[in-house]
Amino acid sequence: MLMMTNIHRFSNILLKITLILFSSFTCDGACNPMDRDSLSSFNRSLSSSPPLDWSLSADCCDWEGISCDGSSGRVTNLWLPSRHLVGSISPSILNLTSLIQLSLSHNSLSGPLPARFFQTLNQLQVIDLSQNRLIGELNSSDTLPAKARIFNISSNQFQGPIQTPFIDKGLNLEIFDVNNNSFTGTILSVICSFSKSIKRLDFSNNDFTGLIPPGLGQCTDLLSLRAGFNNLFGSVPGDVFGLLLLEELYLPGNRLAGPINPSLLNLTNLKSLALFGNELTGPIPEEIGRLFKLERLELHINHLNGTVPNSLSNCTDLTLLNLRVNLLGGGFSSLNFSRFIRLKTVDFGNNFFTGNLPRTLFLCKTLTAVRFAVNKLSGQVVLEIPSLPFLSFLTLSNNNLTNVTSAIRILSRCKNLRILIFAKNFYGEALLDEERLVGFQNIQLLALGGCGFTGRIPMWLSELNKLEVLDISYNYLTGFVPGWFGDLPNLFYLDLSNNLFTGNFPMELSKIRLLSSKSNSDEVKNSNLELPVLVQPDNISNLIYNQLSYLPPALYFGNNSMSGMIPAEIGQFKYILVLDLSQNNFSGKIPDTLSNLTNLERLDLSGNDLKGEIPVSLQNLNFLSYFSVANNDLEGQIPMHGQFGTFLSSSFEGNPRLCGRILQRLCSSTQSGNTRRSKTGNMHNRTKIIILTLVISSTIFTMVLLLYLFFSRRKVISKSEIDEEDIEEISFNSSRVIPEHSKESSLVVMFPTEDSNKMKDLTMADILKATDNFNQAKIIGRGGFGMVFKATLSDGSIVAIKKIPGDTGLMEREFRAEVEALSTAQHKNIVNLQGYCLHDGYRLLIYSYMENGSLDYWLHELPDGPSRLNWSARLKIARGLSEGVAYMHETCEPHIVHRDLKSSNILLDCDLEAHVADFGLARLIIPCDTHVSTELVGTLGYIPPEYSESWMATLRGDMYSFGVVVLKLLTGKRPVEVIKSRMSRDLVVWVQEMRNEARGNEIFDPMLRGKGFEEEMARVLDVACRCVRKNPLDRPTITEVVDWLKNVGADRQTT
Repeated sequence: MLMMTNIHRFSNILLKITLILFSSFTCDGACNPMDRDSLSSFNRSLSSSPPLDWSLSADCCDWEGISCDGSSGRVTNLWLPSRHLVGSISPSILNLTSLIQLSLSHNSLSGPLPARFFQTLNQLQVIDLSQNRLIGELNSSDTLPAKARIFNISSNQFQGPIQTPFIDKGLNLEIFDVNNNSFTGTILSVICSFSKSIKRLDFSNNDFTGLIPPGLGQCTDLLSLRAGFNNLFGSVPGDVFGLLLLEELYLPGNRLAGPINPSLLNLTNLKSLALFGNELTGPIPEEIGRLFKLERLELHINHLNGTVPNSLSNCTDLTLLNLRVNLLGGGFSSLNFSRFIRLKTVDFGNNFFTGNLPRTLFLCKTLTAVRFAVNKLSGQVVLEIPSLPFLSFLTLSNNNLTNVTSAIRILSRCKNLRILIFAKNFYGEALLDEERLVGFQNIQLLALGGCGFTGRIPMWLSELNKLEVLDISYNYLTGFVPGWFGDLPNLFYLDLSNNLFTGNFPMELSKIRLLSSKSNSDEVKNSNLELPVLVQPDNISNLIYNQLSYLPPALYFGNNSMSGMIPAEIGQFKYILVLDLSQNNFSGKIPDTLSNLTNLERLDLSGNDLKGEIPVSLQNLNFLSYFSVANNDLEGQIPMHGQFGTFLSSSFEGNPRLCGRILQRLCSSTQSGNTRRSKTGNMHNRTKIIILTLVISSTIFTMVLLLYLFFSRRKVISKSEIDEEDIEEISFNSSRVIPEHSKESSLVVMFPTEDSNKMKDLTMADILKATDNFNQAKIIGRGGFGMVFKATLSDGSIVAIKKIPGDTGLMEREFRAEVEALSTAQHKNIVNLQGYCLHDGYRLLIYSYMENGSLDYWLHELPDGPSRLNWSARLKIARGLSEGVAYMHETCEPHIVHRDLKSSNILLDCDLEAHVADFGLARLIIPCDTHVSTELVGTLGYIPPEYSESWMATLRGDMYSFGVVVLKLLTGKRPVEVIKSRMSRDLVVWVQEMRNEARGNEIFDPMLRGKGFEEEMARVLDVACRCVRKNPLDRPTITEVVDWLKNVGADRQTT
């Protein structure tokens, strides 16, 4: 709100200046002939839609957007904002030497400004060239006009340092806005020594670095200082705190460190203070209440400690208070929330607050969103909460609240409540079990997982007709799963896992509309949540969602005691993405109708009593990235085609009668015959009996021979041979693979690096200590190859450890050889492999740690991630990715096919440089060979179309996946939108259709539009579309792509 207020204020300044200047001129005199010719030449260099109303038969002073001096006829105003102007600015404009006001904002002008542009047009007072794609530098070859009052070139492609000679004559500046360009160097604090009357300075979203130089304090009339999302470090210079008129201080997304300077409290006119996303430490100043005009206080994602000062209650105009992800604690007894009469959003999540919710909080009648999750709160939910008429979002998860019955009765009366997250509270209580419960008429997400509730699923849930997401996992609920879930018209995500449910899978669930009907699946609303929510569907991966529609349609029923057959009707869930029936007592055969779930990404049937064969038709599930039928009683040959070539042996273990290459267990002729469903019937029964006898005899002989070899080679280990390290390893054993207890099996091998001296003595004990025995709290990622843990070693260095469970299909010697070969792959755009270890049935790969996580996290989960990834950053990522893939495809010996390029495998370092991850888990290929004999790995939306016909992974297949990643960078969309309209479900198809309809500009992420980079984005879009061509032979090589991307924006030297 404050930002809009400031924009409105400065727009008013601009409007007033415009009206004053316009009123000073009339059009009594005829247009100056030279100016008329110059304007005509300017017009000829541009195109516009509709064309400018510049009729040659009319006086040019009457042309659209033109005003003249009444006596001389000279043009004084050229005012053409938002006129769809395309092209470059003609040098003829320099002849308009009487020009006072110039506005060409919100167009598509490109190229550099004519030489000595500002110095020649030295009468200019208003300069607004914002929201174009202009390039160039502001250096000593040009000079800002002495009379300039407003200078706005924001959202262009200007670069380089702003040099002092450019601004040293700008004595009358009031607004200086260079936001959202690519300027470098230090913040231009010296501007205040020339322009002491300046009111607004905006350096945000550039590449300024270093300390903020002193000097800004000389701008004594300054109202707004913005320098967020640069690379600034250190502290805010003291003279800034002398700007007593300052209303906005906006410095987020930098590396500012140290405590908050108490002198900040001198800025008593501040309305917005944004210091989030820095490295600030220490307490919030005790007297922060002196900033009594504050409307927005954003101090989240820092390292602040102590308590919330009670003086904050003096800031009665606050609308947003965000202190999440700090080290704050204590109670709220001294903080009077009732004085916050305009407060809408309060976020104290991820801190260490204690006690109960402050009752005064619920006297803030304007509140819409409240988060106190992940603290140490206790007590009961207070009765006053329903008095908040606009409360829509409430999360109190991960605390120690009690009396769930009272809590539900109280909160059901919150008429506008949409999101309620109560997970991990009320430990061991009974969930309210009533037939009816009046209320919750607008609830869309209800999360009550991890509470240890007892009882049954309450009937009152059946009346929540707007419910979309229900999570009651990790409790002790009993009884049958009720069929009335199928009658909830908006339900699409149901997590009942890790309870004690019994009985059959309810047939009525097949009526869940949003899992079975395409037309109805579009009904899920796409509105943004007031605050993002964290979803942890399998107790391993943490996903943050800003919209409910981004959650996958899913049924999580794992870890219960359900029984009976899996009904064939389950095949009606055509639009489900996750189906988890693991660790139950289901019996019978796997229904062939599961092959109808063509959008399924995850299918887990492990830990049941299923019999028969794995249906061959499941090979048609092209988007299946996780599959497990482990620990059942299945038999026959494992399907080999489609996605089944990608699954690990652990997906099938615990089924002694299953056979196939993945288990390194040959199928007998009987098993193969059963799998192929031979049509010959019983025509050759006698022959079959003979063959069966021979097979059984051979099998018995082979088993006897293997047992003899095993016992003849087995090592006997006495107690005295097991040292302390071995004991620690044995205590860690949790896999189904029994390791051979020898130090060699847990040897940590580190490859030579610059830090090899520090790491050469690394042991398995060090790894276990660094990961806290692979504690789930250390998990930083999860992919198809295993989980990734953050490990802080004893010397303080940080590495990422990928834990690959079960059998990889390679013998130990082969695994060692392959990994050691991969260690030679070293490039700045790949995640380098530092070492490995074989331990306890697992294979551990040790990688470099990437500070900024994955590209997928930035695009879809980090709340301000897309806005922080401006076009320059995204282009840099695309280039880095292309160079990493080029190294794998062309330079590395042997060449490497990645097989699973996707945004979650693109990791970003502290400088947002792209690094390709998981490349080392693909098989090596022979140089110059275009195909690789290896299993196909793929992820929904990234899989090339030709992979549905062959399991041969190719370099051209990698290019398709590369193209999808680039499309994500351009659009901000997921490769397959879970619940969207028909055209936008598949990203590649949607992009192609939009281009065919000449709607290319609508493809780009709204965060990128109107910033002047459309031409560059269009060129990159063309590259991406070439990469995703259906015919693999029509796709470019990665070398071609690298060259193309280098040329994009080369004229502005984008990095």
